[in-house]
Amino acid sequence: MALSQGTAWKFALPLKIVFQRFAFLSLICISVALLVLGKADLVLLERVRTISTDALTPILGTLSQPVNALNKGIERVKELATLVEENERLRRENERLLKWQAVSRTLDQENEYYQRLLNALTDPLVLPITARVVGDSGGPFVRTLLLGAGTRDGIRVGQAVVGPLGLVGRIAEVGRKSSRVLLLTDLNSRVPVILQKSRHKGILVGDNSITPKLEYLPINAQVSPGDRVVTSGDGAMLPAGRPIGIVSSVNDGQIQIQAFAEWAKLEFVSVLRYDLPGLTDRATNPGDLGESQLSN
Repeated sequence: MALSQGTAWKFALPLKIVFQRFAFLSLICISVALLVLGKADLVLLERVRTISTDALTPILGTLSQPVNALNKGIERVKELATLVEENERLRRENERLLKWQAVSRTLDQENEYYQRLLNALTDPLVLPITARVVGDSGGPFVRTLLLGAGTRDGIRVGQAVVGPLGLVGRIAEVGRKSSRVLLLTDLNSRVPVILQKSRHKGILVGDNSITPKLEYLPINAQVSPGDRVVTSGDGAMLPAGRPIGIVSSVNDGQIQIQAFAEWAKLEFVSVLRYDLPGLTDRATNPGDLGESQLSN
């Protein structure tokens, strides 16, 4: 057995050397032959290429399946990691919202309890009228919006107009089918407001810029950027507590307010019918007032 193995190795070694010497030369010859064949008969070469492609396509498809499965697995792992992070973020947010919900319910109960103790009167019912913003046709004011609703829809001069984020302005002109909103930023706009934190009252004054000014505050009022500004309800024309914006800057006694409303994105607004008991009837039916005075 040892002799036969040694004999086979003696015969195989020269064959290996010959193959190594002539393998490169053989490949060159085959390549040249294929080039000559391709120039000589393009149809035959194209047929050979087609047959080779047909034969290799199933093999390549089979080999690509594990790669595709691996890629899908990697994508699934990434999605799971993202879902885990998103789930963790939502869980923390839910916990934070539950805490605020508990605080809100407690404050609501306390407020209701104190109102019962003081026998406090609640504000009249505020009924919104939704109207589409149809543009601005010009007029004596600079910062206005034109609404597609008027007196036939229950809109009157002086009513508050609010958007999705806060107060927009007040009704300045009314027609039967249209009305004009005087924005908070108009030079003619004056709105009684209050700082929600310190409870100091003032007047929001428009100056035709995107940041109206807060004026007529008490001398000792402490105002800081970020303080929230809401309607005070003074004058009985606007409901109290409607959000307006925040203090954006305090420089040399000039207090500027960044409104919550996004003027360029307003498509629909709500006109608030803030009806005070007795005041609405007298405003809408002046004849009744005269008759009652005459009867007295």
